[in-house]
Amino acid sequence: MRKNHIFLRLKCEGAKIKSQRAAAYSKKAVLQLGFYFFKAENIFAVYNLFIDNKCLTLPNNLLTCNNTATMRRTIKLMLCIFISVSVVTTAYAQKNTKTDRGFELSKNLEIFSSVYKTLYNTYVDDINEGELMQTAIDAMLAKLDPYTNFYPESNMEDVKLQLLGEYGGIGALIHSQNGKTVISEPYEGMPAYEAGVRAGDIILEVNGQSAEGKTNENVRQQLRGQAGSDISLKVERNGRPMTFNFKRKSIALPNVPFSGVIYGNIGYIKLNEFTKNAADNVLAAFNNLKKSGVAGVILDLRGNGGGLLNEAVDIINIFVDKNTTVVTTKGKVDAKNQTFKTMRKAVDTNIPVVVLIDPASASASEIVSGSLQDLDRAVIMGQRSFGKGLVQNVLPLVYNTQMKVTVSKYYIPSGRCIQAIDYSHRDTNGRAVKIQDSLRTAYKTKNGRTVYDGYGIEPDIALEPQYASQISFALISKFLPFDYATEFVRKNPVIAPAKDFKITDSIYDDFVQFLKDKDYSYTTATEEGIKFLTESAKKEKCGQTVLQLLDEAKQQIDNDKQNDLYKFKDEIKDILLSEITVRYYNQKGRTEAMINADPEVKQAAELLKDKEKYLSVLKPESKK
Repeated sequence: MRKNHIFLRLKCEGAKIKSQRAAAYSKKAVLQLGFYFFKAENIFAVYNLFIDNKCLTLPNNLLTCNNTATMRRTIKLMLCIFISVSVVTTAYAQKNTKTDRGFELSKNLEIFSSVYKTLYNTYVDDINEGELMQTAIDAMLAKLDPYTNFYPESNMEDVKLQLLGEYGGIGALIHSQNGKTVISEPYEGMPAYEAGVRAGDIILEVNGQSAEGKTNENVRQQLRGQAGSDISLKVERNGRPMTFNFKRKSIALPNVPFSGVIYGNIGYIKLNEFTKNAADNVLAAFNNLKKSGVAGVILDLRGNGGGLLNEAVDIINIFVDKNTTVVTTKGKVDAKNQTFKTMRKAVDTNIPVVVLIDPASASASEIVSGSLQDLDRAVIMGQRSFGKGLVQNVLPLVYNTQMKVTVSKYYIPSGRCIQAIDYSHRDTNGRAVKIQDSLRTAYKTKNGRTVYDGYGIEPDIALEPQYASQISFALISKFLPFDYATEFVRKNPVIAPAKDFKITDSIYDDFVQFLKDKDYSYTTATEEGIKFLTESAKKEKCGQTVLQLLDEAKQQIDNDKQNDLYKFKDEIKDILLSEITVRYYNQKGRTEAMINADPEVKQAAELLKDKEKYLSVLKPESKK
């Protein structure tokens, strides 16, 4: 009668199993145990199990089973051996993997240190040690993503500005113009503004040091400093020098520059960035709007590049009730993965909400808009967002330096990650690639609408983006609307309230007159096309008739171009409105004045006024 036998097979890394003995002499031996059942006579074998060069021997007759009971005992013994070997081997493999990586880290640090010391000691010219190290660090981090950055001690103010919206300084924006540094905008209530510094002032000296010939960055560093320190600022205004002496302060940029009631009964909140207290400021604005009895709210996140994650979660909590998961972060270290839930009772879970986004809306802006979309708590309008689904932590390093490191990806309620660029894969030119459409996965919102990962936040209602004309670009790049606003303020000490002020035809005609002796030349795409065709025609030796037709076309384009100031009159009027109102009413006034000229805000307000249409967008598969 044939007997059932068990055959124990071992497969060892770095060694072959030979007949009746399996020898594995590799210190990293990986053993895979498999059980095979055969109907065969008298299979005898001796197998030596080697783990870290230590041998475990099984007797010959152990694998010969003459009855069922014996076979069962043998199976149990084999399983015990299998489990023990697996545990020991796995632990050893993990230990050696960590050891290998640790060795690679130590080896590469030693190589880098050796290169650095050798350059310092033997390079033919003197080298700037700090600059060379900064170059090496920047080059290394450039291989990762643009959000992983190293900050030397001298740049700590930049870290505070990015994370908290705070820095020590005078509270003013500056720009370079015609080789000089000019005040673009002093923030309301900040030291420069309170001292009397105004937009259009040309900086001559900072603390007695001339600003002439210095870059914008050099002057910016001079203006910044510890809160409470003295600063003397000499400027030129209308051809006359003026000196202002005051103290620097800790500058906190306004994250909610404007909120108010528009179009009769619609609330509007503009959020510039998710810095410290952003959620509190949005909440305060929303509560004020509720007291006014608004029928719906527009949360404007256009141009908002993100900021602090906790602020985003708290803003969502205004409209979504307690204990709702809004975002989950997942990284390399499982123990550091986090799930963020709303912690408080919502202020209002029913009021209609529209969130405006555009391609510059990123990170925390996408967490808010994406979570409200996944939870079907708001309608998203505008253009597809940036697609930044990465989370960074700022970690302290030696010598008061810091590094902002990408530590995880975030996932919004539907389970999707909206990261649009895969920085771990690059094309032949070294550029990071976008995630392919074929790799995108469909997810469902709370109501069952289909949404996708890997592509930013796609709006529920897509709005056609507004592109500036070439003449507008030319005027802005030459700072001509800015300069005209400076002259306008000098001639007009007072104007109507921001919400009522308009660029009249007489003001616009005055601006056209202002441009008479100014250079704002520009080349249109049509002109570039005619130039290319003319050059090609000459190279291909086309007839004179063809060249004459192209020349006539060029003349007609030139003539048509003369009318651009009036062809794009409405667009240029909006630019002037923005530049002039900010001089009198600061950021709040600029935003208030521009709302009425904003077609996207108007469409959002119209949707909120049409409750039936608003609700239809949130129904399953209504996403466009």
